[in-house]
Amino acid sequence: MAQATATPPRSEQAAAETPIRPFRVNVPEAELTDLRRRIAATRWPTKELVQDRSQGVQLATLRELARYWTTEYDWRKCEARLNALPQFTTEIDGVEIHFIHVRSRHDNALPLIMTHGWPGSVIELLETVGPLTDPTAHGGAAEDAFHLVLPSLPGYGFSGEPAELGWDASRTARAWAELMHRLGYTRYVAQGGDVGALVTDLMGRQTVEGLVGYHLNLLTAVLAIGDQLPKESEQERAAAEATATFRKDGFGYFLEMATRPQTIGYALLDSPVALAAWLLDHDTDSYYKISRAFVDHEPVGNLTRDTIVDNITLYWLTGTAASAARSYWEDGRALAAALASGQAPPAVTVPVGFTTFPGEIWAAPRSWVKTVYPGLAYFNAVDRGGHFAAWEEPELFTTEMRAAFRSLR
Repeated sequence: MAQATATPPRSEQAAAETPIRPFRVNVPEAELTDLRRRIAATRWPTKELVQDRSQGVQLATLRELARYWTTEYDWRKCEARLNALPQFTTEIDGVEIHFIHVRSRHDNALPLIMTHGWPGSVIELLETVGPLTDPTAHGGAAEDAFHLVLPSLPGYGFSGEPAELGWDASRTARAWAELMHRLGYTRYVAQGGDVGALVTDLMGRQTVEGLVGYHLNLLTAVLAIGDQLPKESEQERAAAEATATFRKDGFGYFLEMATRPQTIGYALLDSPVALAAWLLDHDTDSYYKISRAFVDHEPVGNLTRDTIVDNITLYWLTGTAASAARSYWEDGRALAAALASGQAPPAVTVPVGFTTFPGEIWAAPRSWVKTVYPGLAYFNAVDRGGHFAAWEEPELFTTEMRAAFRSLR
């Protein structure tokens, strides 16, 4: 695919002022050799003293991952897959932003910017590229087509690392609006999960130019107003219990990165196995699915050994574990400041769609979503999938994107 055709025409003056440059991944073989050497030199802890993940990532899971990583895994396949897509970089507000930009062959396609989260990357969204941009080849109709923009968050993956304070999700939201403007999109929609959900929601609350609607699969407002959400129905009580469990027993990674990202960064940049363990230890549902792919060799959906290790290897080769962790420090302080101000967040004035996946950290019921977004335009609770919805269930996720944005075409 010719990369030069991926960007809509822009004026020569705009192109000179804000250049968008083609990008290709080309990792030196020496870095892959060093990666395997470091994995082989790992000092392993003894086996956990419990039969579940309550003490952290289980030894059997990580040993099998490390074995696969050094003996069977081939990064070059992931590299080729990325390079088969139109990739670009452009500097926005002092940070080099990497993004994949695939224009649909259908002229009336709706522009869509999708934002990944942590511990993910653009890799978790790759399986959706074909179905979203070329629906007629994947069971859809031409009117379901999207022009797709997949940026890497600042400090993540192939994007540059912010060299100054202030790069919280709000600033990223403004950067995404600028990116879509540079690409020539004057009317577009957005989607996000995890950190991407926060960025996407802030795009809506900042009423950035061109955004006409957005879709989320994580209700990030729970962290700020969870105590104010209704808890009367069985679904509401289950969601409240899941939220409480997360705060009590699954919040460790969040607190460490929100308070001491530099400290954890030393280990994550020095040991590939430490990095793998940190990225795997996110939530119970996804952890057991990932563990199953390695220990039982029975992947759930698209959470295969290769796609999992692709994502970990991307973090390692780009050296972005510490800079990604700092985004939690920025957002933690921004959230604390917002709560301390006592001011309600700006209202959302564009349509919002939401899909609840059953394995999410807290599977938000419609009543919760409606409380946060009174003008909720689309809601669906599906029967499978978890926190990494697009990664785990790309076909179902694609169906939800088509349905959520159909009314905005």
